[in-house]
Amino acid sequence: MRQWLEDVEARHGIDKLTQRTRQLVLASFAILLVLVIYRGFLVQGDEFNWRPVLAFVLPLVLFLPSIIGQRARGHAWLAFVSLLYFTQGIMLATLPGQSTRGLLEAAVSLALFAGCMGYARFRSRQLRQ
Repeated sequence: MRQWLEDVEARHGIDKLTQRTRQLVLASFAILLVLVIYRGFLVQGDEFNWRPVLAFVLPLVLFLPSIIGQRARGHAWLAFVSLLYFTQGIMLATLPGQSTRGLLEAAVSLALFAGCMGYARFRSRQLRQ
């Protein structure tokens, strides 16, 4: 795997790979944030309460400074947090009538994971050069 990544880096260049993985992170982060906010509103009963929405959104929002500041370490931690949303998406997919939304959340969180891990690798190598 390491040799394959080094071949990809040599073929495409670190700068281009860093830019592409950043775009993947931004897109999947935004989509996951929208899905999580939507799910938070669906959990609501008769009365509106912000607590369920905040419980779903807060772990993602805490990583906004790392994403805006383009910090590789923050992206690596976000990758691990995105696996929690993958787990929630798979659990949601097992519920009757929720399979599409659950699988979509799982797929987007996996894209976020891959983008964050790639960005952390390529950005740290870019800063070393």
